Amino acid sequence: MIRPTPRAVLLFSLGIPVALLMLVWNPALWPFSFDLSLLALLVTGVDALLIMPKRALGVGVGAPPRLPVGNESSIEVALNTAKSVRPVWIEAAIDTDGPLETPPARSIRFAGPAEVIAIPFSALRRGIVELQALWLRWQGPLGLVECRVRQALADRIEILPSTRMSWGPAIQALSKSAIYGTKTQNQKGEGTEFDTLREHVAGLDSRFIDWKQSARHRKLLSKEFRIERNHQIILAFDTGHLMLEPIDGLARLDHGIEAGLMLGWTGLRAGDLVGSFGFDATVRQYLDPGRGGSYYSRLQRAAAQLAYHTEETNFTLGLAELNSRLKRRALVVLFTEFVDSVMAELLIESLKRMANRHAVIFVTLQDPLTARLVEAEPQDFGTMAEAVVAHDFARERAIVMQRIARLGVHCVDVPVGGLSVALLNRYLEIKQKGLL
Repeated sequence: MIRPTPRAVLLFSLGIPVALLMLVWNPALWPFSFDLSLLALLVTGVDALLIMPKRALGVGVGAPPRLPVGNESSIEVALNTAKSVRPVWIEAAIDTDGPLETPPARSIRFAGPAEVIAIPFSALRRGIVELQALWLRWQGPLGLVECRVRQALADRIEILPSTRMSWGPAIQALSKSAIYGTKTQNQKGEGTEFDTLREHVAGLDSRFIDWKQSARHRKLLSKEFRIERNHQIILAFDTGHLMLEPIDGLARLDHGIEAGLMLGWTGLRAGDLVGSFGFDATVRQYLDPGRGGSYYSRLQRAAAQLAYHTEETNFTLGLAELNSRLKRRALVVLFTEFVDSVMAELLIESLKRMANRHAVIFVTLQDPLTARLVEAEPQDFGTMAEAVVAHDFARERAIVMQRIARLGVHCVDVPVGGLSVALLNRYLEIKQKGLL
């Protein structure tokens, strides 16, 4: 679309004061003032004829398909023309919908045959960015008209969850000395997968005696087991409004995703199958458990697609749906939050049904504000009142966690800084005890 610039509008508007001056100074010269407006119109028309037509410009847009949160990259706008054109300054801008920080516009002096405009951007937080439209603008040689072009885009950029957490615990847990001992060996006697037969000796559990094989060999033989490596692990993320509360600059959901991805990476490297599940008022996502180190990228992309929602979480619907999808016993790691014991009633009922079939880790984050209010020095009545209310919240929370623990659910309720290590330790403990 070609339209006049502010310079052209100013040129046209000068005809009015000039006409008034001529009318006051010499009324006989007043008709000549219209010639100035006609001259401005003529010059603007010439500029419109000389401007580079939009059909002469080829445009292509390239953007990275995915980027970790906190990183910087650029969207490249490729300009090309098949015929020679006058040098012209072209300004480009991108309309986006998502967590990106981009400059207002970038310009380049285009003289053909090909140039690239790099529009830098920063990934502010995890999510999906929609590139909606590209805007281009350039002016004619006299600067009296400009051409504006809008090109619709359908590109997406996945802002992947941050990997800024310490991977030291996960790497240390997967070292040979941590899982397999100094030398690689099978972990026998603690799992549920049959490994071999051995002669029964005093101290072994008599329930593991294989009577059929003992009769065949005419001596008591016991079954020996080893820890399985193909367990299913489901990272279940509550995406409801309580998970939007920021702690240390990040939402609770983002802290849970970081710790969950670390656990997923550890599980995949240890030979387990890892999947993800997102829900609030309805089910938002389900990724079937998969195995292998390459499956981690799918987990990361699935986590990037977990959006923030303001609805209240329906634990009955979400956990019942997850329970119906799992056909075999699995380790369900639930990242969620609750406010009080009244709200937690439905959560406890749903966890009870889930714990009857699966091993469950219930993960929540302690609010540092509550701890600060409880431990604050009582300087005045207001401080004391805040401390009493915060203490009541902490006591109710402890009661709910005790009720959940009695169901056989493994509870992890720690500050932000200790979440990854506490979650990994609980996962290794469950595997070592053969609870899966």
